Amino acid sequence: MTSAPLSTPASTEPAAARLAASAPWDAEADDALVCLAVRDETHDVKTFVLAPKAPRRFAYAPGQFLTFSFEIGGETIHRCYTISSAPTRPNAVSFTVKRVPGGPVSNWLHDTLKPGDTVRALGPMGAFSCFTHPAKTYLLLSGGSGVTPMMSMARTFHDLGEARDVAFVHSARSPADIVFRGELETMARLDPAFRFHAVCETDSPNEAWAGPKGRLTLETLRAAVPDFLDREIFVCGPKPYMDAVQAMLRQAGFDMARHHEESFDFGALSESEQDAAAEAGQDLDAGAAPAGGVRTFRVEFAKTRRVLECPENETVLDAARKAGIRLPSSCAKGLCGTCKSKLTSGTVAMTHAGGIRQREIDAGMALLCCSKPTSDLVVER
Repeated sequence: MTSAPLSTPASTEPAAARLAASAPWDAEADDALVCLAVRDETHDVKTFVLAPKAPRRFAYAPGQFLTFSFEIGGETIHRCYTISSAPTRPNAVSFTVKRVPGGPVSNWLHDTLKPGDTVRALGPMGAFSCFTHPAKTYLLLSGGSGVTPMMSMARTFHDLGEARDVAFVHSARSPADIVFRGELETMARLDPAFRFHAVCETDSPNEAWAGPKGRLTLETLRAAVPDFLDREIFVCGPKPYMDAVQAMLRQAGFDMARHHEESFDFGALSESEQDAAAEAGQDLDAGAAPAGGVRTFRVEFAKTRRVLECPENETVLDAARKAGIRLPSSCAKGLCGTCKSKLTSGTVAMTHAGGIRQREIDAGMALLCCSKPTSDLVVER
């Protein structure tokens, strides 16, 4: 008897095509990503799984981030989120977001973004990655939403199956707030070279925490990872957490050349902290006058009708901060794209680090953090 040839059900064809894809994703050619799935991680944290419309593979280093453009309420808002998935699983990419009370983007993502919807993204970008600092032993330290780049690193090590000793210590508010808890505990059970420890400030309503309680301390760290002084250490979390860890490591005599932290932490910063970052330059010398011979140009913000004077040797973002004008920004290095704005008129000298596409520049967009005026400007903000 002759067997009929096997056929692939129509419903599986998109998945099969995606797995067979070999062409890399190129944000310059097509920055549209489709939401494939939305997953609840905790009561206030969701993971969003994305892929291009046409099958493509993602290439990135664990710890890198994407800059997203979200259309919310008729306005384009840029936000940077660390990739939480692993490059060893290249057919889709994920980012993980905590809901922030009053946060326009996190609430929109949690309430609105669903499978089938499209968002735009640029990247990947960033130098915060274990791939740039190879070592035999690692310590990953995270607080709150800072778990996302560490999860990408942990997933990558786990998938590669290399004999690397990795210790992961995560600080959370309560057991219910430990993001990726089940997966991390499973990884630790399956891989003897991987250890996961959680530190919780308090119990959750349904679970009394049996592990270390309170904030991370040097004593807690020593108990969890006795040989931490010999490891390559990566740190991510809210700034107070990272500052406390840095002070703790210095106190212990750690070689800080092996300490790496996300200096502008997109994935871990809450939206309120990202807003605060926009004001981080307020302590600049607001009374300083331009040096002699330096031209000054008029900068008008069309929507708010605010006007300021900006010297040609100063970025528009710095001049705005000195004038008390609050503009969205995160990295202030031309990398993240958060301050991307449309120039209605005028020209600038811009030296960026990848946070803007050439076609956006051709369309009159600029990154205000690294743009110095060469004429009077009108900015569409």
